[in-house]
Amino acid sequence: QTLQQGTALFTGILVLIGTLVIIQLWLLTAALEAFLARSYHVLIPAAASSAVLFVFNALLLRYVVTFDERIRREGRGRPH
Repeated sequence: QTLQQGTALFTGILVLIGTLVIIQLWLLTAALEAFLARSYHVLIPAAASSAVLFVFNALLLRYVVTFDERIRREGRGRPH
């Protein structure tokens, strides 16, 4: 049961990471469009939002990697 819960959590976090990456790409597109239109007031909020999403994604990815390592370590100790 714990493995199924871990798999569901793992999948959910990866979907969230993918969604946040798509949002970051959208922010990049909006920032580049604003830059080319010389609307510089949009650039700072877009960059700040993208930086926050980057940090959040990095933390989620770190959690996924450590979670995977922990599951693999626990799986090795069990008899087959």
